[in-house]
Amino acid sequence: MSILIKNVLLQQETTDIYIEGNTIQKTEKNLARTAQKIIDGKGKAVIPGLINSHSHAAMSLARGYGDDIPLEQWLNERIWPYEAKLTPEDVYWGVKLACLEMIKSGTTCFFDMYTFFESTAKAVEEMGMRAVLAATMFDYFDEKQSQAAKQEMMDYFEKKEKYSDRISLALGPHAIYTVSAELLRWTNDLAQEKDLLIHLHLAETKTEYNNAVQQFGTSPVRYLHKHGLLSPRLIIAHGVWLDEEEIRLLADHGVNVVHNPNSNLKIASGYQFKYKEMKAAGITVGLGTDGCASSNSLDMIETMKTAALMQKAWRFDATAMPAEEAFDCATVNGAKMLQLNIGKIAPGYLADLCLVDLNIPAFTPNFNFLSNLVYAANGSCIDTVICDGKVLMENKYVPGEEEIIQKAAAVAYALMKR
Repeated sequence: MSILIKNVLLQQETTDIYIEGNTIQKTEKNLARTAQKIIDGKGKAVIPGLINSHSHAAMSLARGYGDDIPLEQWLNERIWPYEAKLTPEDVYWGVKLACLEMIKSGTTCFFDMYTFFESTAKAVEEMGMRAVLAATMFDYFDEKQSQAAKQEMMDYFEKKEKYSDRISLALGPHAIYTVSAELLRWTNDLAQEKDLLIHLHLAETKTEYNNAVQQFGTSPVRYLHKHGLLSPRLIIAHGVWLDEEEIRLLADHGVNVVHNPNSNLKIASGYQFKYKEMKAAGITVGLGTDGCASSNSLDMIETMKTAALMQKAWRFDATAMPAEEAFDCATVNGAKMLQLNIGKIAPGYLADLCLVDLNIPAFTPNFNFLSNLVYAANGSCIDTVICDGKVLMENKYVPGEEEIIQKAAAVAYALMKR
């Protein structure tokens, strides 16, 4: 399949983009090319597909369930009892709904952490997106559950072979308060052996921090360091409660951090995310939405805005996290930490990109496109989405979206009755 996008705005200049197969081949003005599909880019701008670096996609079914309560209560009284009733079909439709929402708001790749790997992978495959799936592991410090988690993880390697290269496998120990040190070390050894990323929640709340000090005698980051888990393979979600030494430890070991501003604000986990300090230390910071049960939305454009405004607010510094840096966190930084050849629109990169509708109030006037995108727009500005060289949405319509919305709603209501 070849695609030619004509007369589209790229970095404030009008250009053409030629895609062949799943790769961007050329970005030049007035390309003398033919293609199987030609898209008129007039009145539109092009951006790389956004990268949601921390999500629990299937939790779209729990949107609005358990709002306005603290994280620990949210987990123990709402989320874990709810998840105990989940079936593979529930997860499949929850992920389909999440993929639909992400596509319609410009996300082409996400880093997910959840159970029922095959249900998630099947939904992602059908929706045409790109995903890194970190199969969640828990053992609650119980030896039998630890052995079961290890066996389940080993089974995933055979299951992964069924799916395309758009789907990658990672390891997902949930958190230091739900996974034993022994299972964490085993996970790290397996990640080295299989060349895989590790994803876990860390330093999300003050309660988690205090409990770690009480239970383990040290802070969450130092605890991972003690057990040898800090490495470039590790991607931590949240990282709100960190001191200077911990930031240096993460930087020295090449650890990546995903900021989830909307989730952190809504669950009151903390708002003083030390982006400036992490950036100065050399840590790659990505952006994530978290799951819909905690942030309620998978809109990465809204997430960029919240991240940028929050940095300015708590620092009393209007220059903190400019729009360009928020955009980088949602594109090139996410690509770097996930080790994927995406996040830029240039020859040789995978063809994951979106066309933005400029004929809306948010882009009028359009003195500064990125500023408008981050501060004025939201996901509804996305007109066309291409992932891996295939058109997933055109003219703001995803084929089959009505069925997905109806079926996901029915599944969600049935789940709550159970």
